[in-house]
Order: sequence, then structure tokens, then C-alpha cells
Amino acid sequence: MTSPHDHTEHDHTEHDHTEHDHTEHDHDAAPMAADASVRVARPSDAPAVGVVQAAVWQAAYAEVVPPEVFARFEPQAFATTWRHSLESPPAGAFNLLVACAGAQVVGFAAVGPSQDPDVDDDSGELLAMGVHPHARRVGHGSRLVNAAMVHRSEAGAVGASAWVLATDESVRAFLLAAGFAPDGAHRQRVVGPAGQTAREVRLTVRLGPEDPTPDPAG
Repeated sequence: MTSPHDHTEHDHTEHDHTEHDHTEHDHDAAPMAADASVRVARPSDAPAVGVVQAAVWQAAYAEVVPPEVFARFEPQAFATTWRHSLESPPAGAFNLLVACAGAQVVGFAAVGPSQDPDVDDDSGELLAMGVHPHARRVGHGSRLVNAAMVHRSEAGAVGASAWVLATDESVRAFLLAAGFAPDGAHRQRVVGPAGQTAREVRLTVRLGPEDPTPDPAG
């Protein structure tokens, strides 16, 4: 699953994927359906999250962002920012969750307070999410969404939102199945140095005891 949030506004060239042997993350051979779990990320997970995010973003944004931006979608770049964020967390109830197949990180979800000025202060946001292309269709995405919404609910949020590329039907369908719905909001996000934009739409969900549970096959 690609992220519902366009990260080209964040400088992912700051991510670092050093200090880690990528051969530990053989997604082709990973036991994707066995021993599946979701947990809070640790700083040592940053390299693995970078690998996943690079694979997801390269697939999702190849036709969306200009080449000079696409070239920055590399594991090292993503990992540096995640490591910094995990070692020096931002103020507020932000969190990074990872989906695991056994000990291997195969997906991630970043959640926190909503960044939108037109929503209530008690709203949360699914800021970024992705599951490695070789680890999909076995429930990792659904477990991540569930855990992310529980995190926001426990932090006091009564609702949550996610921004999705208007052209990304698969992400939209996944979140609709998870209980999200479009609220009519849309925006043009700047995705390139020359002012190139990509249209995004916002999906929202109410949080509470009757929250819908995403399909485990997600």
C-alpha cells in the first residue's frame, strides 16, 4: 500500500540508510504471512523502514513527481529522517508503527495529530503508510491501519484523516474498506521545484467503540 500522504514536501534527502546490511531485508524470501505483528518502531528500525518506503514511493510516484524529486526516493534518504524522528521525537502524540513478518519489517505507518487547519484539535492523521510490494495481500496493511487508529483513539482523537493521491485508486479503495470516507476536501500539493502539483483528496473516519475493522486481507 502506498502512502496516503505525499512526502515530497518533506526533505527525504535527509534520510540515511547506513550502518545497516540491506541483505537482512530480503523481501523476496520473507515469510510474509507467518508470525505477523505490529509494534512501535525503534531507532534501529529506521534502515528497514527506509527500504520499505523507497520501494513503495518509487512505485507510487513514478508518474507523479518530476525526475529530480523521484531520484531522492532512496532508502538512505528515507532512513535518516526516520532515525532522527525516532531518536528525537517531535512534540505531540506522534508515533511510527511497523508491521513485521517474523523479525523482518515489511510495512510502516506514521500517525499523529492532524496537520489540517480546518479540523478539530482532537483529530488525528495517518501521515504516511506503506507495505512492501512483496508483502501485500496477507493483512499487514489492515493491521497497520487498526493499530494506527487505536493509537490515535488512545491519544484522545475522536476522528482521523488521510490524504490520498486522487489518481491512486488502490489506496483509496483500501481505506474505504477500512471505514474511511471522502469528506469533500481536496488540495494541490507542490511536488516539484518548478511548482508542479499533484491533486490529493481527504478521507476521514470517526474513532470510537464502533470503529470498523479493516479486512484482514488488506
